[in-house]
Amino acid sequence: MENTFNFEQIRPYKNAEVPEAIRSILHDNLFPMVVNYIQPGADMELIKQSLSAIKTIDDFQEIVMHKAIRCVMEKTTDGVTFDGFDNIDNKQRHIFIANHRDIVLDAAILDVLLAENGIDTCQITFGSNLMKGNLVINIGKLNKMFCIMRGGNIRDFYKQSLEVSAYMRHVIKDEGESVWIAQRNGRTKDGNDKTELGVLKMFALSSDQPFVDNLDELSITPISISYEYEPCDFLKTAELYISQLQKYVKGENEDLNSILTGIKQYKGKVHIAVTPPITREELEFCNQKEKNDKYTELGRIIDNRIRSQHKVYKTNYIAWDILNHENRYQDQYTPQEKAAFIEYMKTGLAKLEIEADPADLEQIFLKIYANGVV
Repeated sequence: MENTFNFEQIRPYKNAEVPEAIRSILHDNLFPMVVNYIQPGADMELIKQSLSAIKTIDDFQEIVMHKAIRCVMEKTTDGVTFDGFDNIDNKQRHIFIANHRDIVLDAAILDVLLAENGIDTCQITFGSNLMKGNLVINIGKLNKMFCIMRGGNIRDFYKQSLEVSAYMRHVIKDEGESVWIAQRNGRTKDGNDKTELGVLKMFALSSDQPFVDNLDELSITPISISYEYEPCDFLKTAELYISQLQKYVKGENEDLNSILTGIKQYKGKVHIAVTPPITREELEFCNQKEKNDKYTELGRIIDNRIRSQHKVYKTNYIAWDILNHENRYQDQYTPQEKAAFIEYMKTGLAKLEIEADPADLEQIFLKIYANGVV
């Protein structure tokens, strides 16, 4: 299929654009606030000098992003573990398709671990609804993030999907980089990770090749991320509750608040597992199905990969037992840990500024965690 897109509206910055982007960041009124938020008491002049010396995308990722995310990992987690990185062939490029729990950290932590294991970092999808304000745009595009447009009618959506599909194939085949994309549009709110078929169909839009050849050259590689304490768990509870009553409408700065909450919130233990890429044989098995059933079967294989490698933590077992009024998993936690989790839940839910029966909120909150067991 001939590419008719120039990708100017969605691509990350190139090296030649780095100095101007850095100057824009340094002159942004929000920059000192963000630095102080991530690293309170930091020497602002020293940080500005360090940033001013950055000339390439690789420099920005190493000097800024790697250090910032590693700092977040050390301050807000009880350690990040990983496995399956031997499933990544650094000479081959992949589409990493991952479950999505935190707006920024899912892909950012992966990039840190890739770099620390001698593997090239990847380009990252980022919704246009999140690209608000010059500071966020500049940091995102310097961090190899490319934009997926949100909104519009069906015709706009198809055109946007076609462009993103073409761009990802271009990145893999022509630029020689891997790509990270979430398995669904937006984060999993209820703890039930499931691949949207629209995402898989979008992969195939940019090639006229038959199903197997089309998707095989993308080396689709599922990735599973697990958090002991779900990022934005209370905010997700509120959204799920309101969504039961009416159409949920995001507040003006809600996405930014979710980004900052996810970064700052305590997350306990975190684990990332890279599963084996989807094989040609698996694609041939899917290809035996009719039309959309091919993608349904592929989605099932990806979901099984992600769920089989998802870590189940004590918080998940505690939530399941409370929700089901049982003690089935009491050997996975202590009474003190259960009491602490209940206190954590009640304290956090009490701070939500919505009118709701506390018991209803607790049911939603517990289901978010219990689905890790289910």
